[in-house]
Amino acid sequence: MNGRSRATGPLVAVASLGMVAAILVTTDRAAASPDSGDSAFSNDSSSSNPSNQGVVPEEVRVETGRFEPGAPDWAYVPVDVPAGVREIAVRYTYDKPAPPPGAAGNALDIGIFDADGHDLDDAAGFRGWSGGARDSFTISRGSATPGYLPGPIRPGRWHVILGPYTVAPQGMNWRVEITLRFGDPGPAFVPRYSPSRVPGRGFGWYRGDLHLHTVHSDGKRLPAEVAAGARERKLDFFVSTEHNTTSANAVWGDVAGSDLLIVSGEEVTTRNGHLVAAGIGPNQWIDWRYRAEDAQLARFVGKIHRGGGLAIAAHPYCPFVGCDWKFGYADVDAIELWNGPWTGDDALAVALWDGMLRDYVQRKGPRRWMPAVGSSDAHREPQIIGLPQTVVQARSLSRQGILDGVGAGTSWLAESADVALEMSARAGIFEAGIGERLLAFPHTNIGVEVKVAGVPGTTVRLITDRGEVHAVPVPASGTASFTWRTVAREAAYVRAEVRRPVPTESTPDTLVALSNPIFLGWR
Repeated sequence: MNGRSRATGPLVAVASLGMVAAILVTTDRAAASPDSGDSAFSNDSSSSNPSNQGVVPEEVRVETGRFEPGAPDWAYVPVDVPAGVREIAVRYTYDKPAPPPGAAGNALDIGIFDADGHDLDDAAGFRGWSGGARDSFTISRGSATPGYLPGPIRPGRWHVILGPYTVAPQGMNWRVEITLRFGDPGPAFVPRYSPSRVPGRGFGWYRGDLHLHTVHSDGKRLPAEVAAGARERKLDFFVSTEHNTTSANAVWGDVAGSDLLIVSGEEVTTRNGHLVAAGIGPNQWIDWRYRAEDAQLARFVGKIHRGGGLAIAAHPYCPFVGCDWKFGYADVDAIELWNGPWTGDDALAVALWDGMLRDYVQRKGPRRWMPAVGSSDAHREPQIIGLPQTVVQARSLSRQGILDGVGAGTSWLAESADVALEMSARAGIFEAGIGERLLAFPHTNIGVEVKVAGVPGTTVRLITDRGEVHAVPVPASGTASFTWRTVAREAAYVRAEVRRPVPTESTPDTLVALSNPIFLGWR
């Protein structure tokens, strides 16, 4: 940190992955007890034990400090919680001076860890995160503000975490008010997880959205509203992906029903890009407190895999601060090419991915190829759930079936459920579909069959490692079918795109559908 505040209180340590800085804080206790001289709550029984005569039923402490430009990513405010606390309430504020032209203004994130630990190597105490989406939260045994995890208020040292997302040139003064409320903790919270499969739905193609938000992070929709929106858009499944928290996973069972698969997940929102952890256990949380330079991604992707999930690099060219992907692609399972309405950053992601496919077939890249997915990342109205969506071939409408299909790349992307696409490659009696390989000798004749529906006024393009090789306009009926012929030595893979000749603000046309490739030959 480049500067310090003037204060009369104690020193609070601030750490960020090998960097250690310090800020001075002032303390103003509002409870009727003497100041302990500690920056955290006192464990003095005369001031914090509600069983003592004349003690107030709550205790309040205020911590203040200042961040300068270049501050570490995370600051930790310690909170010593005595026995007998039934609820913790936190409220924070920070100043927001108008920044100079071209400079970012102040933005400060917040979350909390309990006494079980907050270090990156041992963060078992995670109890919630709201980023900059709300200015207060409460946690008790039976309930919590969305984004936070209800559960026992165990005594010990808790830590409020502050994350200076952006700091204006004028600096940032902050204030955190922490209230401990004493009394009977009440009944425990009972989680209501979504079932892991929809009965009676076997092998087939299933439409879903792999990236959605609710009020449990920075979204505005309630879980019930997201589920209703998914049904309205004719989706079969979606993945819950709140920023840096898994609190929503515990309530999806209320709205899943017998027709909609809801898969638990998290959007791991680091300062160097966002990672969708799709299909992790409903109680599993993945840490986000690292940058690309810290070489920690593989470790946390390993945790995703051990939980049975997939790691998907989200919106790699998103232009917002901290959103563009800087970790590389060696450790992830898939890449989100299309995020929300089609824009220029999505077009860049498609170009990147096509280059990755060429490197793979030319043996310049990794030994595995990178499947593509598309997701809406919808947060609020008027953002459209399922624009785009990933259509997955799976053995069943189940968590494992969907994850297996996404990981294998047996999928294609569409702007809506009105869009249909089929593609296969044949060589004699042998056939392969999207995401599969057609084994064929270099001079073997191959026919690639394509069918589309629900896409009037578009053009279907076939693209190989040599570029665009075929284009077919779709008539007003919205349906078309054709066969393109090649030999394996002329095309190491083939994939389809459907585009509408309608420009956006940043692209010359609009993507309507995109398939993962069919590989041709022996690699």
